[in-house]
Amino acid sequence: MQAAVMYGGVVVKGSVNSNSTRQVVCFSRAQEGRKQKQLSSSIDFSSTHCQLLPSSSCMPRRTSCFGLRLDSSSSMGTELTSSSFFRSRPIVKALASGGGGDVEEGRPIKSDEDVNYVVPPPQQQGKASTGTVFPFVGVACLGATLFGYHLGVVNGALEYLAKDLGIVENTALQGWIVSTLLAGATVGSFTGGALADKFGRTRTFQLDAIPLTIGALLCATAHSVQTMIIGRLLAGIGIGISSAIVPLYISEISPTEIRGALGSVNQLFICIGILLALVAGLPLAGNSIWWRTMFGISAVPAVLLALGMALSPESPRWLFQQGKFSEAEKSIKTLYGKERVADVMTDLTVASQGSAEPEAGWFDLFSSRYWKVVSVGVALFFFQQMAGINAVVYYSTAVFRSAGIASDVAASALVGASNVFGTTIASSLMDRQGRKSLLITSFFGMAASMLLLSLSFTWKVLAPYSGTLAVLGTVCYVLSFSLGAGPVPALLLPEIFASRIRAKAVALSLGMHWAANFVIGLYFLSFVNKFGISSVYLGFSVICLSAVLYIAANVVETKGRSLEEIERALNAAAT
Repeated sequence: MQAAVMYGGVVVKGSVNSNSTRQVVCFSRAQEGRKQKQLSSSIDFSSTHCQLLPSSSCMPRRTSCFGLRLDSSSSMGTELTSSSFFRSRPIVKALASGGGGDVEEGRPIKSDEDVNYVVPPPQQQGKASTGTVFPFVGVACLGATLFGYHLGVVNGALEYLAKDLGIVENTALQGWIVSTLLAGATVGSFTGGALADKFGRTRTFQLDAIPLTIGALLCATAHSVQTMIIGRLLAGIGIGISSAIVPLYISEISPTEIRGALGSVNQLFICIGILLALVAGLPLAGNSIWWRTMFGISAVPAVLLALGMALSPESPRWLFQQGKFSEAEKSIKTLYGKERVADVMTDLTVASQGSAEPEAGWFDLFSSRYWKVVSVGVALFFFQQMAGINAVVYYSTAVFRSAGIASDVAASALVGASNVFGTTIASSLMDRQGRKSLLITSFFGMAASMLLLSLSFTWKVLAPYSGTLAVLGTVCYVLSFSLGAGPVPALLLPEIFASRIRAKAVALSLGMHWAANFVIGLYFLSFVNKFGISSVYLGFSVICLSAVLYIAANVVETKGRSLEEIERALNAAAT
């Protein structure tokens, strides 16, 4: 049975056997010769091969643990004391023989495959230089901005492009123009995880820019419904890939202490993208073909995304999983500074040794070991979308028009601004209040807002105020959404999924997101025509209340814990 032990900077590894025992002892420079034992334990080995890694590339330069003592169960042991320190020397192998207790220093390790990274003493860990992460998060958030922009661009443009393409009376085709984006996004979300695992996060962003750019240009130049639908399909594939890799990349490069805040930035930029699309629709009243510019301009940030990712560091976790340790170290240095290289490599090593399993397949997600946590991710996105948020994003202008609001596009822009405002607040609360409490508060507020909207369209006593209540209820709904239901799922999922299933589980959850989104986009107007806006909004309210009950019973809190800590805790709970 293979086993390994880590002690403040030393790794001993081999096969378990009851015939011999090895014990690790660390010495500090200040206590040279006194054999101060910092950490100790014993492990049985039949093969006494061990590796010592006290070099500056694996440990902080100030680390003072640099001696090793190997005591066998027999009286024959060998000690490396102050005269045997490995001072500023390349990583070395030490081989201890089982019988005689001899220790032999080997040649420097040259290949990544020979390297085991080690745990520095807790008191010596450095602090993250968090400021260097922000530019790369900003580049990734171009994908989130495009996500939001393509969702919201049809809100104001739909009426005008329908006139231009001759489908004013055909609500079914209008629904398909809206929903084709979502069908493409469903495909993109499933492929995004696989692409990210195969090619890496940054390269996948660059590939993602291709359908985003081509789709935007096709929509801008479309003179037929078919071309418009193809453009929307390609743009949908692009935003589907973005929806999978933006939160994944951000969570993997963010320091633990600010991961919640940075994770919510993804949703913030989605909201900014929606707001930009709504604001871009303001000139439509005076220029009926402005909708083409609205679609075409989105090609610019897609190109900038590709260029920015060419200059951004790859995810250290992905590089480590690929065995590219030296590249992982360079990425960590770029993201956090050289002081954190050893600490982060330590976390990655501990996580990989705690779960040294191959990458999961799709069927593994449905196994008894993983399905419970995967089902939480799927359910969160189901509730998020079936609660009706994108009915508001796609059709608020039409709903406000039916409620008698004169400046319907401006009212929709106000809703978009409230979304940005609420998400900004959520960013500051994420690491203080926690993910679970924000989710519960958010869905409860959404339920109350939808109930208010439903009543405003049915109670005759409220009829004189229906327009005002429609805007007020929608703003409160969007504010509630942006405080938790919007930003939290995309942040929480990469945190609760084990590294071996993370990319595929996120993709599966986002598949549910886009499938539910597709249903809402395609059938919302039909349901409103058949059942009335009041009944549809009341249904959304019931779904929000169901979400509150589900979250209270099934969602775990993750604030303040590293991805590796969360994974170890969930693995322990599953076994």
